[in-house]
Amino acid sequence: MVEPLIFQRMIDYAMVCNKDVVLEIGAGFGFLTRFLASKCGRVLAVEFDTRLAKVLREQLKDLTNIQIIEGDILKAAIPEFSKVVSVPPYHISSRLLLWLLNRRFDCAVLVFQREFADRLVASVGSGDYGWLAVLAYYYVEIELLDDVPRVMFYPQPKVDSVVVRLKPKKPRPFALENEELFKRLVRLLFTQRNKKVRNAIPAFLKNTRSGTVVPFCNKRVRELAPEDFGVLANALSV
Repeated sequence: MVEPLIFQRMIDYAMVCNKDVVLEIGAGFGFLTRFLASKCGRVLAVEFDTRLAKVLREQLKDLTNIQIIEGDILKAAIPEFSKVVSVPPYHISSRLLLWLLNRRFDCAVLVFQREFADRLVASVGSGDYGWLAVLAYYYVEIELLDDVPRVMFYPQPKVDSVVVRLKPKKPRPFALENEELFKRLVRLLFTQRNKKVRNAIPAFLKNTRSGTVVPFCNKRVRELAPEDFGVLANALSV
């Protein structure tokens, strides 16, 4: 991303202030990093590429409120942060979302591939509806904000992009007995999205008490609303 206008909008959408510790994933050449450093208390700039991390250290050495973390965001030890403002690598979008959902933060403003963003807000039964939409619905409020034209990137990608804002839901939209079971169940069932629940769920039934009543047996997986997955997970966690 090389367009300063989008950087400023992202910072505005996140309402970044000088008290914030902001996480940036995939700092690249540090264009956004500089913007962030001028607005927040501290920037955690994560970069996987060793060569780029070296460039970052040289280019940003005049800024004392930037901590450059070289490594994989999904594996590295990351200090606590309050907000996320980032243009992360698109190929880690799904794994990054799961990573974020397990952490505390006030707000995240990210640029995602349009196709991925559409999957986050997909409605029940639609072609884009899947485990991403269910988990996102449970954990965060999602807003699709500005479209990001390809010309704002160098080199230009072959996909369209969009600015997305995520805010943790407090309280959650429904109660869960076991969040980890819920996440595993949703992801497993959507590997068989067109099957009826009774045919898609045998792997989970092995670990439940005999006589457990499984709701929505005759519904197809793609027809289940997020709340339905919650009811199903709670029934199986007994």
